[in-house]
Amino acid sequence: MSSDFLGGRFVTPTTPDGVIELRSPADQADVVGRHPWALAHVDEAVADARAAFPAWRKLGLSARADLLRRYQSALKAHADELARCIAREIGKPLWEAKTEVSAMVSKVDVSLGEGAAYVKDVSIDDLPGAIVHRPHGVAVVIGPFNFPGHLPNGQLVPALLMGNTVVFKPSDKGAGTAVLMAKCLEAAGVPPGVFSLVQGGVATAEKLVTHPGIDAILFTGSAPVGQRIVAANAHRPGLLVALELGGKNASLVLDDCDLERTVRELAFSGFATAGQRCTATSRVIVTKGIARRLVERLAAAARSVKVGHVFDDGVFMGPVISEATRQRLLAAQARAVQAGFEPVAPGGVVDVAGREGFFVRPAVHVAKAGVTRLEGYTDTELFAPDLAVVTVDSLEQAIDVANDTEFGLSAAVFTQSKEVFERCVDEVRVGVLHWNRSSAGASGRLPFGGIRSSGNHRPAGILMGQSCTYPLAVLLPQKADGPLPSWPGISF
Repeated sequence: MSSDFLGGRFVTPTTPDGVIELRSPADQADVVGRHPWALAHVDEAVADARAAFPAWRKLGLSARADLLRRYQSALKAHADELARCIAREIGKPLWEAKTEVSAMVSKVDVSLGEGAAYVKDVSIDDLPGAIVHRPHGVAVVIGPFNFPGHLPNGQLVPALLMGNTVVFKPSDKGAGTAVLMAKCLEAAGVPPGVFSLVQGGVATAEKLVTHPGIDAILFTGSAPVGQRIVAANAHRPGLLVALELGGKNASLVLDDCDLERTVRELAFSGFATAGQRCTATSRVIVTKGIARRLVERLAAAARSVKVGHVFDDGVFMGPVISEATRQRLLAAQARAVQAGFEPVAPGGVVDVAGREGFFVRPAVHVAKAGVTRLEGYTDTELFAPDLAVVTVDSLEQAIDVANDTEFGLSAAVFTQSKEVFERCVDEVRVGVLHWNRSSAGASGRLPFGGIRSSGNHRPAGILMGQSCTYPLAVLLPQKADGPLPSWPGISF
């Protein structure tokens, strides 16, 4: 199978270094695809991208936007195929995979519209001068598994629009989705070298992010990997590195919340995508006046979730991505129970008839009085459907507990009080904050990114274009009829 896209065409390594055999996490008997990879293709992709950059940059914004609109049309034409591939590769129920493809289509409109406004050149007539934006050059996009289409799409579209050439290394768990994206760009008429796709695992990613021929890295993934990318490039301060990393996200639930709405939003934010969203709620911090009722309703919601195969009717949640993820989750939950957390919805392994998948049941664990943190559980991104509930005495304590984490990506606040929410806006340290909404949501019309171990202050979303360019200050000459410059101690 031709899985790499180099020089404007699909190619198969003549001497592969390995083959990615993708089996669906929803059914290991389902071989989704086989994707050979070769480290030599990294050098070829970077060389092609560097050669294509001058002409692509000079093509102009309007012509690049036209190509991306054709890409958008191709995405629409292949929407069903993309959704089914995402469902099989990642284990998302088909309804959720379709939502991801819809977001990919919408991203083009946002990037070409409101997003482009944030990197618009500006003239300053009374200076006289201007601020103009220039592309970095060769941009590397490293994609995650949980949104194999939407998240890298949200980086490569602004990168291409602003005049960069792109080398895309998808997650080895979403290789087929990346191939379909490349086919859509091929259908749009992308010039050779402007977009390249290289498959592979850790070795491919390491070679790509340390390659001397690249100018920018746009990475979405875990905090430890992001830290390694930064460390590997410490000697290159001019290399742009934009990191969108993980989270250990809190939802603060106050006594005056709308209980029914809160339970629904928490269940979605904790269990959608089997908890495998960087913005998923994993910590629920609730004030004691409503704690008992919230826990009862939340546990009932967790027990009601239909877990099953991605193509089964009425399924809300599919499997986690791997057996390793499932075992890590079970070990963390066992640690929590041993430490005194009550398993009001205990989770555990789920057997789905006729399927050999990595299924688990959503879980809710409630801390005993006075406990707000447990090493290896409440401080660790499990990337799985588990809610740790802790009870606090006040808003002040809720904010303190929410901030008691190395992460800072997303949070939600459930209260009827605008004053309380505004205080949380001021004091909760995250990059995305929701009021009476799921922490797992986001808007492409707003910035998306985190602080501390969740990112490095280069958010995606509406501001992604800013990470794909650098600002150039342009100073123009003074009026021709103005006085000539002069300084003391020099004669002309």
